[in-house]
Amino acid sequence: MKIKNFEEKIEIPEGVEVKIEDNIFSVSKDGKTNKKLLHHKKIKLTVEENSIKMQMLKGRKEEKSMIGTFRAHIKNMFKGITEGHIYRLKICSGHFPMNVALKGDKFVVTNFVGEKTPRELLIKEGATVKIEGELVTVEGNDKERVAQTAADIELLTKIKGKDLRIYQDGIYITEKDGKEII
Repeated sequence: MKIKNFEEKIEIPEGVEVKIEDNIFSVSKDGKTNKKLLHHKKIKLTVEENSIKMQMLKGRKEEKSMIGTFRAHIKNMFKGITEGHIYRLKICSGHFPMNVALKGDKFVVTNFVGEKTPRELLIKEGATVKIEGELVTVEGNDKERVAQTAADIELLTKIKGKDLRIYQDGIYITEKDGKEII
Protein backbone atom coordinates (compact mmCIF):
# COMPACT_ATOMS: atom_id res chain seq x y z
CA MET A 1 0.00 0.00 0.00
CA LYS A 2 1.35 3.41 -0.97
CA ILE A 3 1.76 6.13 1.63
CA LYS A 4 1.64 9.73 0.43
CA ASN A 5 3.17 12.81 2.05
CA PHE A 6 4.36 11.39 5.37
CA GLU A 7 6.53 13.64 7.51
CA GLU A 8 7.86 13.70 11.04
CA LYS A 9 9.69 16.32 13.11
CA ILE A 10 12.28 15.95 15.88
CA GLU A 11 13.06 18.84 18.20
CA ILE A 12 16.72 19.89 18.40
CA PRO A 13 17.98 20.22 22.01
CA GLU A 14 19.18 23.63 23.15
CA GLY A 15 22.79 24.45 22.30
CA VAL A 16 23.17 21.66 19.72
CA GLU A 17 24.22 22.42 16.14
CA VAL A 18 22.96 20.19 13.33
CA LYS A 19 24.30 20.01 9.76
CA ILE A 20 23.35 17.80 6.83
CA GLU A 21 25.84 17.65 3.96
CA ASP A 22 25.91 14.89 1.32
CA ASN A 23 23.61 12.66 3.44
CA ILE A 24 26.06 12.88 6.37
CA PHE A 25 24.18 13.98 9.46
CA SER A 26 26.46 15.73 11.97
CA VAL A 27 25.63 16.92 15.48
CA SER A 28 27.98 19.08 17.56
CA LYS A 29 28.05 20.75 20.96
CA ASP A 30 30.93 22.09 23.10
CA GLY A 31 33.63 20.76 20.76
CA LYS A 32 32.15 17.24 20.61
CA THR A 33 30.85 15.99 17.27
CA ASN A 34 28.95 12.94 16.12
CA LYS A 35 28.60 12.02 12.43
CA LYS A 36 26.49 9.37 10.75
CA LEU A 37 25.52 8.55 7.18
CA LEU A 38 21.71 8.65 6.97
CA HIS A 39 20.74 7.99 3.38
CA HIS A 40 17.63 6.64 1.72
CA LYS A 41 16.52 7.53 -1.79
CA LYS A 42 12.90 8.26 -0.81
CA ILE A 43 13.50 10.07 2.50
CA LYS A 44 14.54 13.70 2.64
CA LEU A 45 16.10 15.21 5.78
CA THR A 46 16.05 18.97 6.28
CA VAL A 47 16.94 21.26 9.18
CA GLU A 48 14.32 23.86 10.04
CA GLU A 49 14.45 26.45 12.85
CA ASN A 50 14.53 24.23 15.97
CA SER A 51 13.65 20.89 14.44
CA ILE A 52 14.66 18.25 11.94
CA LYS A 53 12.08 17.39 9.31
CA MET A 54 12.00 13.89 7.82
CA GLN A 55 9.81 13.76 4.74
CA MET A 56 8.66 11.01 2.39
CA LEU A 57 6.54 12.03 -0.60
CA LYS A 58 5.55 8.65 -2.04
CA GLY A 59 6.58 5.45 -0.36
CA ARG A 60 5.59 2.22 1.28
CA LYS A 61 5.60 0.74 4.77
CA GLU A 62 9.34 -0.03 4.49
CA GLU A 63 10.22 3.64 3.99
CA LYS A 64 7.98 4.64 6.90
CA SER A 65 9.81 2.18 9.15
CA MET A 66 13.12 3.60 7.91
CA ILE A 67 12.00 7.01 9.18
CA GLY A 68 11.59 5.38 12.61
CA THR A 69 15.14 4.02 12.33
CA PHE A 70 16.46 7.46 11.42
CA ARG A 71 14.57 8.92 14.40
CA ALA A 72 16.21 6.43 16.77
CA HIS A 73 19.70 7.15 15.38
CA ILE A 74 19.17 10.92 15.66
CA LYS A 75 17.89 10.69 19.25
CA ASN A 76 20.89 8.51 20.21
CA MET A 77 23.19 11.11 18.67
CA PHE A 78 21.50 13.90 20.65
CA LYS A 79 21.75 11.92 23.89
CA GLY A 80 25.40 11.14 23.23
CA ILE A 81 26.29 14.78 22.64
CA THR A 82 24.33 16.14 25.62
CA GLU A 83 24.68 13.40 28.27
CA GLY A 84 26.95 10.67 26.88
CA HIS A 85 26.51 6.89 26.79
CA ILE A 86 27.81 4.70 29.64
CA TYR A 87 28.18 0.91 29.75
CA ARG A 88 29.33 -0.85 32.92
CA LEU A 89 30.96 -4.27 33.17
CA LYS A 90 31.91 -6.42 36.17
CA ILE A 91 35.07 -8.48 36.53
CA CYS A 92 34.33 -11.95 37.93
CA SER A 93 37.26 -14.25 38.78
CA GLY A 94 36.53 -17.27 40.92
CA HIS A 95 39.21 -19.80 39.97
CA PHE A 96 42.26 -17.70 39.14
CA PRO A 97 43.04 -14.09 40.10
CA MET A 98 42.57 -12.20 36.84
CA ASN A 99 44.51 -8.96 36.27
CA VAL A 100 42.95 -6.24 34.12
CA ALA A 101 44.88 -3.16 33.01
CA LEU A 102 45.00 -0.39 30.42
CA LYS A 103 48.22 0.00 28.45
CA GLY A 104 47.86 3.04 26.21
CA ASP A 105 44.91 2.30 23.95
CA LYS A 106 44.89 -1.44 24.74
CA PHE A 107 42.76 -3.30 27.27
CA VAL A 108 44.87 -6.18 28.64
CA VAL A 109 43.68 -9.21 30.64
CA THR A 110 46.44 -11.36 32.18
CA ASN A 111 46.22 -14.70 34.01
CA PHE A 112 42.72 -15.38 32.67
CA VAL A 113 41.87 -18.94 33.79
CA GLY A 114 45.61 -19.51 34.31
CA GLU A 115 46.65 -18.70 30.74
CA LYS A 116 50.27 -17.65 30.22
CA THR A 117 49.69 -15.28 27.29
CA PRO A 118 47.73 -12.08 27.96
CA ARG A 119 44.57 -11.30 26.04
CA GLU A 120 44.61 -7.84 24.44
CA LEU A 121 41.95 -5.65 22.87
CA LEU A 122 42.43 -2.43 20.94
CA ILE A 123 39.93 0.15 22.28
CA LYS A 124 37.82 1.79 19.57
CA GLU A 125 38.38 5.46 18.86
CA GLY A 126 35.73 7.59 20.59
CA ALA A 127 35.30 5.24 23.56
CA THR A 128 36.93 5.79 26.96
CA VAL A 129 37.57 2.86 29.31
CA LYS A 130 38.12 3.19 33.07
CA ILE A 131 38.93 0.40 35.53
CA GLU A 132 37.87 0.91 39.17
CA GLY A 133 38.42 -2.25 41.24
CA GLU A 134 35.98 -4.87 39.93
CA LEU A 135 34.09 -2.42 37.71
CA VAL A 136 34.95 -1.43 34.14
CA THR A 137 33.23 1.65 32.72
CA VAL A 138 33.06 2.36 28.99
CA GLU A 139 31.79 5.80 28.01
CA GLY A 140 31.66 8.10 25.00
CA ASN A 141 29.32 10.12 22.81
CA ASP A 142 28.80 7.56 19.99
CA LYS A 143 26.51 4.77 21.18
CA GLU A 144 27.60 2.26 18.54
CA ARG A 145 31.31 2.57 19.38
CA VAL A 146 30.71 2.45 23.14
CA ALA A 147 28.43 -0.59 22.86
CA GLN A 148 30.81 -2.41 20.49
CA THR A 149 33.77 -1.76 22.82
CA ALA A 150 31.81 -3.17 25.78
CA ALA A 151 30.79 -6.22 23.73
CA ASP A 152 34.40 -6.77 22.60
CA ILE A 153 35.59 -6.67 26.22
CA GLU A 154 32.95 -9.25 27.16
CA LEU A 155 33.94 -11.48 24.21
CA LEU A 156 37.62 -11.13 25.10
CA THR A 157 37.05 -13.29 28.19
CA LYS A 158 34.68 -15.85 26.69
CA ILE A 159 35.40 -19.38 27.90
CA LYS A 160 35.26 -22.18 25.32
CA GLY A 161 35.32 -25.90 25.93
CA LYS A 162 34.49 -25.83 29.65
CA ASP A 163 31.30 -26.18 31.65
CA LEU A 164 29.94 -22.62 31.96
CA ARG A 165 27.98 -23.54 35.10
CA ILE A 166 31.27 -24.13 36.90
CA TYR A 167 33.68 -21.72 35.16
CA GLN A 168 31.94 -18.37 35.49
CA ASP A 169 35.15 -16.33 35.22
CA GLY A 170 35.04 -13.37 32.84
CA ILE A 171 34.00 -9.79 32.37
CA TYR A 172 30.26 -9.31 31.94
CA ILE A 173 28.07 -6.33 30.96
CA THR A 174 25.88 -5.32 33.92
CA GLU A 175 24.47 -2.00 32.73
CA LYS A 176 23.68 -0.80 29.22
CA ASP A 177 23.30 2.96 28.95
CA GLY A 178 21.47 3.33 32.27
CA LYS A 179 19.47 0.08 32.04
CA GLU A 180 20.55 -2.71 34.39
CA ILE A 181 20.87 -6.23 33.05
CA ILE A 182 19.78 -9.00 35.38
